[in-house]
Amino acid sequence: MIPKEVSPFFWDVNLETFDPLSHPQYTLGRLLEFGDEKAVAWMRETFSEVQIRNALRTERRLSRRSANFWALVYGIPPSEVAALT
Repeated sequence: MIPKEVSPFFWDVNLETFDPLSHPQYTLGRLLEFGDEKAVAWMRETFSEVQIRNALRTERRLSRRSANFWALVYGIPPSEVAALT
């Protein structure tokens, strides 16, 4: 279910059984933190903007650097980003 170019970002799961759509918060958090250009493109094709924005607002495991970057990309005030509060 995860493309080959995205699989390196999920080093700690069994890719044969992992369903990213069943675990959107985990999947989005991982890709927002570590994803490269191809992974982000896949993320945007697979998940809605609403899901991505929700992950930014609730995912506390993002680094401050990643959280700030994505808050700027999606126009979310820092006060609404979980990793920044």
